[in-house]
Amino acid sequence: MTIAGEPRIRFDDGAAYERFMGAWSRIAGDRFLEWLAPPAGARWVDVGCGNGAFTELVVERCAPASIDGIDPSDGQLAFARARAAVSAARFRSGDAMALPYRDDAFDVAVMALVLFFVPDPAKGVAEMARVVAPGGLCAAYAWDMHGGGFPLHAMQAEMRALGATLPRPPSVDASRSEAMHALWTGAGLVDVAGTSITVERRFDDFDDWWTTTRQSPSTGGTLASMPPGDVERLRSRMQAILPTATNGTITTTARANAIRGRVPG
Repeated sequence: MTIAGEPRIRFDDGAAYERFMGAWSRIAGDRFLEWLAPPAGARWVDVGCGNGAFTELVVERCAPASIDGIDPSDGQLAFARARAAVSAARFRSGDAMALPYRDDAFDVAVMALVLFFVPDPAKGVAEMARVVAPGGLCAAYAWDMHGGGFPLHAMQAEMRALGATLPRPPSVDASRSEAMHALWTGAGLVDVAGTSITVERRFDDFDDWWTTTRQSPSTGGTLASMPPGDVERLRSRMQAILPTATNGTITTTARANAIRGRVPG
């Protein structure tokens, strides 16, 4: 739950999201789809599709018969619609807790890095189950926020040490593997299974990492409001603690929890 007065994470800039989280979404999404092993020719809905990064991955990897994407951000949807690879996708604005689709309309419903942003995760999972036909898949992956799996976990810890107040997803507890399992079984889904996905991303050098990181909706607004001296201290601290190879490249890791289940029948 979001505390009154606590800063909110805003997803209005599809291009900025692409430079940071869009790339992470595809890296983790690739592993997630390998584990999910969905059938070809399925009807997909990407709930919380954002700027279409994961939607594009589904089109490239899964040969869907159709794919719909829904998201509350018009800015993100505009970026998604401009992706040439997903020109056949149907994008619309909407709420994960009240999906504007009929019952049994899809074969696969997925939330990619979205579950902890749904104010009522149980309602969101129930809506996925409602719009998926019997035998179809409902699945999600989310950064392991409590287990330090978020790509900027170390940076956020340093920012808090400097006194910064960072925005949090409204349902951060939903990223726990046991919480995800409970949500899926609570929605009446069967054959529920989960896994942990650890991924890496390489940056050319520290400046590449720093510039890219500043685009993150989770930290960008806070960084912009921090005193310049604190920002410089943060930069120096991160340069000291990030693992840097002899050629100057920096490789960071992230970990997500994933879940899947089938609609009975």
